[in-house]
Amino acid sequence: MVVQAYILIQTEVGKAAEVARKISEIDGVTLAEDVTGPYDVIVRAEAGNVDDLGKLVVARVQTVDGITRTLTCPVVHI
Repeated sequence: MVVQAYILIQTEVGKAAEVARKISEIDGVTLAEDVTGPYDVIVRAEAGNVDDLGKLVVARVQTVDGITRTLTCPVVHI
């Protein structure tokens, strides 16, 4: 079963579009858009399991230059 999540990202001032573009190129990211509000970029990502999702966020997404904070929200099916 595929695990999906939304990743809410805060960036340095003026970096939202660049961060969204770079993140959209990462395998496992299905959508990355710059937005307005308390977060600057919202990402939809998927992985084979929770551990792989965590690795995607920590090793790939959070290493993109310009990111100051992330919040990962796994999708649940109730």
